[in-house]
This record gives sequence, C-alpha cells and structure tokens, in this order.
Amino acid sequence: MKIAFFEIEKYQEDYIRGRLKKHELIFFKGILNNKNIKYVKNFDIVSVFIYSNLNKNIINKFEKLKAIITRSTGFEHIDIEECKKKKIKILNIPFYGGNTVAEHTFALILDLSRKIHESYTHTTKGDFSLKGLRGFDLKGKIIGIIGVGNIGIRVARIAKGFEMNILAYDLKKNKKVEKSLGVKYCSLNNLLKKSDIISLHCPHNKKTHYLINKENIKLIKKGAYLINTARGGLIETDALVKALLKKQLGGAGLDVIEEESLIKEEAQLLSKNFPKKNLSNLIKNHLLLTFKGVVITPHNAFNSKESLQRILDVSLENIKSILENKSSKNLVT
Repeated sequence: MKIAFFEIEKYQEDYIRGRLKKHELIFFKGILNNKNIKYVKNFDIVSVFIYSNLNKNIINKFEKLKAIITRSTGFEHIDIEECKKKKIKILNIPFYGGNTVAEHTFALILDLSRKIHESYTHTTKGDFSLKGLRGFDLKGKIIGIIGVGNIGIRVARIAKGFEMNILAYDLKKNKKVEKSLGVKYCSLNNLLKKSDIISLHCPHNKKTHYLINKENIKLIKKGAYLINTARGGLIETDALVKALLKKQLGGAGLDVIEEESLIKEEAQLLSKNFPKKNLSNLIKNHLLLTFKGVVITPHNAFNSKESLQRILDVSLENIKSILENKSSKNLVT
C-alpha cells in the first residue's frame, strides 16, 4: 500500500522505514495542506499530527483513502462526519503516557515531601546545614486522587506501594480498583477536607474548568499539598495563590499552569509548529515561581523515551490493523 506521513522528524522516519519495508512510503516534515496533497492524493493511508487540518476540502481530494492515522489522542483536526460518508477509518492513540505521568506525579510529591530542590539549592551554595529542610513521610498519609482513569489508577498503585491511604473522586466508581488497591471513593468536598496530598488526573472541559476554585479551596485541610499534572485550567490560579499566601496549602507541585491554553496535546510541545516562545514568556513571569513551597516543571510529565516510543509503536500497530484488515481498539470511526 501507499502510506504518507506528515509532521515527521528524521528519527521517526528511520524507525518507520525499518518496519514498513514492503510498502511505498513518503515523508513530509511539514503539515498536510492544499499545496502538497497533490503528491499523495492516490495514497491508501495517511498519518498526521494535530497541525494537519483534514477538513472536508482536503479529504475530498483523496481518491482512494482508506484510513487516517493520527499520532495523537485528540482528533478535532479531522472532519469525522466527512470520513464517515467516505468510509474512511480514523485511528488515534488513546493512551501513551499513563505510567510516565504517574511517575512524574510522584516525583513532584517526593520533591515536596523531602524538600529535594531546596536541599539541592543549599548544597550548590556550599551550605550543608539541615535548617529548613525537614520533610515528612508519605506512609500513612492520605492521598486524594481526582480522576481515576488510566493515569489516576497508576498513581493509586504507586501510592499503595508507599503505604498511603487512598481517597478518590470520579463520576464513575471502579470496583476493581476499590478491591485491589483499597481505594475509597467519596465526594469531592470530603476528599478536599481529608487529604494530605491532592492530585489531579481528569480532563479539562466546561464541567471541570476551575474544579479547584476560590470557594472549595477553603475546604482543603490546612497544610495539604496540591499536585497538578493534568491541565492548568482545572485550578483557579488566583485561588491557588491566595491559599499559598495564607498558608492554607503547604505547597504545590505543578507541571501545568492555567495560562497554557495553547496546549491540547502533550506532544505539541515537541513540535516545531508549537509557539514555545509565547509560553516561555508566560511561565518566566509567573507569580507562582516566587513561592518557596511550589515546584513547577515545564509540562514535562509525558516526556520520556518510552512514552514517545509508544506514540510511534501504537501508530504502527494502527497502520498494521488497516493493512491486515483487522479490528482495532483505537478506532475512532
């Protein structure tokens, strides 16, 4: 078959070529658009990232397209209805960084609980005193997990290893998780009141926007820690800042901040098309950076060798399902 790849880097091209040797392949560094579609209009499969806009106009220019493989979780850049009419399959990557993000979540928790970054700063200055560096044990503490999906479950597994008590809030209860990990489901308000550490793992949408806000942040146990490796819009920044100033919160570990509205897909951050300069300026001037008990990482939770490798491998699995005419759990439509 003829397979076209867009928004591809050299290392990705080399990897893909080694695994699709029997097929006609073509690679483009840039996005799929009206100018270059003439080179691939008779191709069977096209693989893109989110910056390639596969609208009705683009889709109708293909002569025998069988499938669109998007190397992303989101698929808003593809006209789904038009694909249905043309009987073009769409496959995505539902999960690629579950354990990766969960591990980063605990990296932030451990940094705060044992004052790792502060200890490092002390020693780089030649100060080997322990003043101000006393931490706390995780064993026996209550962690409240908001959002018990693929990532939230992995966070619960790690928490169990630390012998923590686990509370959870989600619209749907996972009975298997309750039994195997001892997770106790409760209301959001109860979770905020009882947890020593609160970790967010839910999507950002209209219903979850400012899930932690100026009203319910007052319910959080005094001295508790707030961790966010999901989306910045889940927390009202002004409320967070005030809670830190008033010492209501002991600290926060943030891989995301509210101003990151440009980010819809983590892998965007590695794309040449993403306006990193704008985001960099926002983060540089952020008030939260001035707080001693706050650790901020640059939306790096997803960024591991294994996670990025999974994007490629799952994309190839999706292509293989089309080549072999097999069903795929990653089929969008």
